[in-house]
Parts: sequence; structure tokens; C-alpha cells
Amino acid sequence: MSAPASTEPGVVEPASLARLRLWIAQGFGRVEDVLYVGLGVLLALSAAALLVSAAVELSRGLAAGHFASAVVSLLDRLLLTLMIVELLYTVQISFREHALVPEPFLIVGLIAATRRVLVITAEFGTLIEKMDPTLFRNAMIELGLLTVMIVALVASLRLLRKTAVVAPRA
Repeated sequence: MSAPASTEPGVVEPASLARLRLWIAQGFGRVEDVLYVGLGVLLALSAAALLVSAAVELSRGLAAGHFASAVVSLLDRLLLTLMIVELLYTVQISFREHALVPEPFLIVGLIAATRRVLVITAEFGTLIEKMDPTLFRNAMIELGLLTVMIVALVASLRLLRKTAVVAPRA
């Protein structure tokens, strides 16, 4: 038996309200899917373009005889590509499960921090040649902060994974 119709104008029956909410939720789900697909395509194209750009820049650097700077630049771009691929994986999970999972974001942060540490340490040679104590001090402060950030991200990942192992699955 259905709920009685309301005599007040503007009041929607509970069954109609539930159908309306379901219809709106499905519409938002479709919009979300379209946006995830677009985001995934753009991330995939960006990663591919960055990979090609890294290969071209490496070959130019090697041809010019700048081996060290070419390798540092290659490492920087490859880690950036890895970050984009990890973001693409996050989009894939979000598209498939319609849930936001924190682990991929922590991994992207970890890759970003590691990338910056590697770039700073690779550039130490030029910092020492410049003999500028302010630049060196700033680089040391940045390395210290990045180290703290890396430790915090690793601890967060370990806690999330430990909680996932301990928590019962439904």
C-alpha cells in the first residue's frame, strides 16, 4: 500500500522523494564518470608527452656532452611521469569504486618529495661552486623539511596498511 497523498501543496510523497534522490544521484554519478574519463585521458596524454620529451632532452644533452645534467633532467622528468601515472591509477580506482582512497595520494606525495630531494642533491655541485651561503642554507632547510615530510608520509602509509590488514572485511 502506498503512502497517502499529502494535502499540503509543495510537499512530495516519500516514494516520489526517494525516486527523485535516486535519479539525481545517478545523474551526478554519470557526470563524475565523464569527468574521470576526461581526467584520465588528459593524464595519460601528459605522461606520454613527458616521456617523449624526456627522451628527446636526454638525447640532446648527451649529444652536447652534458651527461650529468642530462641524467639529472631525465631523472626529474621520469619521476614526474611516475607521479602522473600514479595519479592516473588514483583516477582509475576512483572511477571503478566511486571512492576516494588515500594511499595513492600519499604515494604521489612520497614520489614528489623524493624527486625534489634527488634534484636538490644532484644540484649540490652548482650550489657549492656558487659559494653562496644563503643558497646552501636554504637547500639544507628544504632537505630537512623534505626528510620530515618523507618520514611522515611513510609512517602514514604504514599506518593505513596496518589498519587495512587488521580491519575485518565486510
